[in-house]
Amino acid sequence: MRKNLYMRKLFFIIGIMASVAGCSFGASAEVYSLDSCRQMALTSNKEMMVKAEKVRQAHYTRKEAFAAYLPAFDFTGGYFYNQKNLSIFDSDQHLPIGTFDPLTQSYKYAPAINPITQKPIVLPDGTPVPAQTALIPKEAMEFDIHNVFFGAVTLTQPIFMGGKIVALNKLAKIGEEAAMELQRNEAQNVIYAVDAAYWTVVSLKAKHELATSFVNLLDTLDRNVRLMVDQGVATRSDLLSVDVKLNEAKVDLLKVENGLSLSRMALAQICGLPVHADIHVEDEGTRQVDTQAEIATHYDMEQIYANRPDLNALELATKAAGAQKQVALSSMLPNIALIGAYSFSTPNMFDGFKNKVAGAFSVGVVARVPLWHWGGNYNKYKAAATNETIMRLQLDDAKEKIDLQVSQAAYKAQEAVKTYLATESNLEKARENMRTATLGFREGVVTTDDVMAAQTAWLKANSENIDAMIDVQLCDVYLAKVLGTLGN
Repeated sequence: MRKNLYMRKLFFIIGIMASVAGCSFGASAEVYSLDSCRQMALTSNKEMMVKAEKVRQAHYTRKEAFAAYLPAFDFTGGYFYNQKNLSIFDSDQHLPIGTFDPLTQSYKYAPAINPITQKPIVLPDGTPVPAQTALIPKEAMEFDIHNVFFGAVTLTQPIFMGGKIVALNKLAKIGEEAAMELQRNEAQNVIYAVDAAYWTVVSLKAKHELATSFVNLLDTLDRNVRLMVDQGVATRSDLLSVDVKLNEAKVDLLKVENGLSLSRMALAQICGLPVHADIHVEDEGTRQVDTQAEIATHYDMEQIYANRPDLNALELATKAAGAQKQVALSSMLPNIALIGAYSFSTPNMFDGFKNKVAGAFSVGVVARVPLWHWGGNYNKYKAAATNETIMRLQLDDAKEKIDLQVSQAAYKAQEAVKTYLATESNLEKARENMRTATLGFREGVVTTDDVMAAQTAWLKANSENIDAMIDVQLCDVYLAKVLGTLGN
């Protein structure tokens, strides 16, 4: 009779344990849904912040590249101290004085006549000595340039740069688009990481409840077997077997508790929350998944290519390689620019080196034609062309790998659903097996070891069911990521 009473109590506890789906949260715990975790991560995750700054950086780089089309204005100024004055002559100069002959439209210089010979006086080199000269002292042609101030405002307008400016602008535009695609790709990576951490918490929470229930179950069995030993209807060996199993269950419970705490920390870190925040998730206690959703077997790969931000970024990188090739080609072509300037100084060389500020305008065209650089520019171009070929090959390879990813992800999603349904069936059988073992134990036809084996099988079936449930969720998320629709 007493044995039957103990068995009824045991069976009652088993029923309560099997019906527990979750536990209530403390009033102070913050509960987050999957969507709220995603949004927090997208706004607070450090990697997302980095990608946002790179987009901003690429935007400014594009503006910088466009400025190359426009004229550039520069100012140059300076000061010099010179030790010596500027002297045009090294000594006094005598300049001949001539008269203008209207008939010949030229100047004639009267030579000096030797009073004795009455012939023109000539120098040893045969040059006639003028009859009249004007004296220009050396000092008259000296200018004070001890303190020189100068400046210039210049304008440079590119006319033809070999296509370099166009290519650099194209490159900057591609860079901005690539930065945005990488930001979108990072968003999908963050969402996937959030989902993985989120469902890990759900999984470990369910396993924690399962482990707790299993410990309680074994603890009750231990107490009942201990009473049965006292009554002589069970052996000391039966009790020791239960004690060993109970200790193992307590160790497993401790491991699950530690794992659950760490999983909450990991989720908090990804979401941008304090690591030790008391975070709980909305789906804790969930033991149901949607198994009715159809998983496609054929996909429009071109649409998937368009949806994949990582592939889009690689396509843009290929275009960027083409633009780099154009930049390399421009180094072998002529460059033409319009130059304008206004220069001024004091002393002013345009006005007799007077100590006043004055200046003048100048306009011109500058051309630079590469002639010979020992093949440097040509090899630079060939290297850029080779890099473009490499990028195209990598793009083709990425498309092939995406084809494989899609097929694998679809098969895994289908397999996960089938596995989950199988674990549901196994769980029902494990529950029935434990029920019949409990009844047999109550009637005295089933041993303690058989009951513990049934309980262990029930525990394993529950654990596999939880793993399969989480795997369905993660496979769905991974499939969406592979298809490029995650977060859309």
